[in-house]
Amino acid sequence: MKKSLINIGIKSKKALASQIDTKKKNKVLKDYIYFIKKNKNLILNENNKDIKIAKKKKLKDNLIKRLVLSDRKILDITETIKKIIKLKDPTNIILEKWRRPNGLKISKVSIPIGVICVIYESRPNVTSDVASLCFKSGNSVILKGGSEAFYSNLILSKLFRKSLKKNNVDQSYVQFIETKKRNVVDFLLTKMSKLIDVVIPRGGKGLVRKVQNLSLIPTIGHLEGVCHSYVDKYADPQIAKKIILNAKLRNTAICGATETILLHEKIIKKFGNLILKNLENYGCKIIGDSKIVKLYDNKIQKASIKDWSREYLSSIVSVKSVKNLDEAIDHINKYGTMHTDCIITQNKNSAKKFLEKVKSSIAMHNTSTQFADGGEFGFGGEVGISTSTLPPRGPVGLNQLVSYKYQITSDGKIRG
Repeated sequence: MKKSLINIGIKSKKALASQIDTKKKNKVLKDYIYFIKKNKNLILNENNKDIKIAKKKKLKDNLIKRLVLSDRKILDITETIKKIIKLKDPTNIILEKWRRPNGLKISKVSIPIGVICVIYESRPNVTSDVASLCFKSGNSVILKGGSEAFYSNLILSKLFRKSLKKNNVDQSYVQFIETKKRNVVDFLLTKMSKLIDVVIPRGGKGLVRKVQNLSLIPTIGHLEGVCHSYVDKYADPQIAKKIILNAKLRNTAICGATETILLHEKIIKKFGNLILKNLENYGCKIIGDSKIVKLYDNKIQKASIKDWSREYLSSIVSVKSVKNLDEAIDHINKYGTMHTDCIITQNKNSAKKFLEKVKSSIAMHNTSTQFADGGEFGFGGEVGISTSTLPPRGPVGLNQLVSYKYQITSDGKIRG
């Protein structure tokens, strides 16, 4: 196993030596779409193998739901690749250039990061998304998918490699680790720092925490998505009601789902109760602080201090009353995870202050936190979301998968 992993790393590095122009990159992606469509039944059959194994192992329903492919989901996969094809190639672009008084001509030029290793769980579409984004941005990628989606991931990666081969491009640009053994991850993270440039974990907090704690390679990612929606005293009641329902319940399992609602104390009786009742009507459990428990019409569970840091990923939401905008910002910066946080208000000054002062990688105004997604940002998809204070931050799409270098020319200048 160790030798095969090292060999994968060596092949990934070697693949980077071949320069591929934008036209050929897009041709590979177009052929990948063709192979996916042509082999749709094969993909569904392989996916069915994973589903049968998952049910036999009695995996949770929400995990199986993420795993399932269908005609619609395969169409979504190909539509994502089409979007990536349309995006501008982010490599070999002069980002800035200037001339110094000493005669040096300096250019800042975008370049691929190198070898990217993505470790992920459940969703087979991650295989196609990540392979397409990494390839278009000039990076080679090592894919380590979860065992629950093994056969689905394997066929999707094989079809990409088939497209590479058809276009006479080194197939090692995309490699899938064909084993279900978990100790493979430990080896990747601790013994392959000379062969892998960055690791991106995409999955549950158990996986992400392991990667962040164990990796000797730089990582991009987020541990948890404790996202907030703050309803200001200047909020429009109907806008607030609509946004909160969507932000919490559209898809409770994603990292951009709102987990804590902050209500300005002056609107709790006015329309805060209506917002919470609307959530309850759609099956959401409300957990509130002492003031919410007192002022809300229905009987609800009282929140503990731990609830302010909890990522529920289900139809449960914690609700806290705040005295003002500053208290809302302080709460978010203390208990949030720098993922995605929103203010709902008609007051431009309040919105401006919130957007500037929260530490979140994504700060929103009058917008559902469920939009925290690379595809929705126009990135063509994402390999994950980063909550680090260092770049890249937020959704990591095509333009975030590049680095840069400085190119300097002169007419023989020497430094005195």
